[in-house]
Amino acid sequence: MVAWCGGSLRDTWARASDRCFRLFPCLSDPVRRSALSLKLALVGLHLIFIGVLFLLDHDLIEKTKQEPWYTAIYALLIVATLAQYFVTSGTSPGYVLDAQKIVNERDATARRTLLASKPPASSKNGNVVITVDGRNYQKGNETAWTKLVMDLYHHGSSLRKLTCTYCSLVQPPRAKHCHDCDKCVLQFDHHCVWLGTCIGLENHCLFWWYICEETALCLWTWILYILYLKSHISKAWWADVIMILLLASLSLCLIFLLLLLLFHSYLIMTNQTTYELVRRRRIVYLRGIPERVNPFNKGVRRNLSVLCCTKSGGMYRMEALPTAAELEEKSRPYTCSDVLSCRCC
Repeated sequence: MVAWCGGSLRDTWARASDRCFRLFPCLSDPVRRSALSLKLALVGLHLIFIGVLFLLDHDLIEKTKQEPWYTAIYALLIVATLAQYFVTSGTSPGYVLDAQKIVNERDATARRTLLASKPPASSKNGNVVITVDGRNYQKGNETAWTKLVMDLYHHGSSLRKLTCTYCSLVQPPRAKHCHDCDKCVLQFDHHCVWLGTCIGLENHCLFWWYICEETALCLWTWILYILYLKSHISKAWWADVIMILLLASLSLCLIFLLLLLLFHSYLIMTNQTTYELVRRRRIVYLRGIPERVNPFNKGVRRNLSVLCCTKSGGMYRMEALPTAAELEEKSRPYTCSDVLSCRCC
């Protein structure tokens, strides 16, 4: 009897799951299903912390009636934070495969335009030189993408060492294969479990704004919890045990968010990534460069401008490795005149 009931429940669950997967095909993928569960869990945590506060804090409700603008700004911050979360999680970090397609398509378009305007100029080996966005690409044994990427490295770099062993794509500097996404990511920083995506070239700035908004929301909520417990300090502590436990959890989240915000602010201002900072000795293109030298640092002002204000215009921005002269200039210690001339900016 028990076995029959168990089999019946399993069949019912299987039919319900099949029906759900037909209505929502994205749920059939375990990775997407896990990412969706994390998103729902994050939204649920926000609702729990904020909902319990408004449910138990009658003084806050009275303040809302007297000063509605206060709660309106708080609610606006909640909406903005959740909206920024979903925008960041839904934005592509910038995949190497997408960049390769764009470069090769532009090269093919330029070749068709050139061939339509005049007879093709060919050399003895049949290669044609094409100019795309101010760069010359030789179309022959090498694709436009391979030629572009090799130009970003120092002369004599091995193509085999620059090719990803998992997806067989030629990686530009600062790119890395993400095993969670199973794709190569431009300017790879890290894979964020809570967002369900990688943080890279195209969404690092969005990620920073999300952390900033989340930290502000967490701090404001933490202050409201403190004010509530302060006004009820005369009561026995076990009467507000739920608020105390939530405040303890909120304090840990606030400390983590503040540290994360400071860390990524430093990374953005110095044009570094988490991967480059943590795994510097394992990265091929950083070997031989002194650890105190950041080869991609252009100064605080330009770093912020390039990352947050420069539009790609359909092309992904990729940085070339600095020359020996540039590295020597970056390794030169700062002097008083450098500080006065804002060399660091």
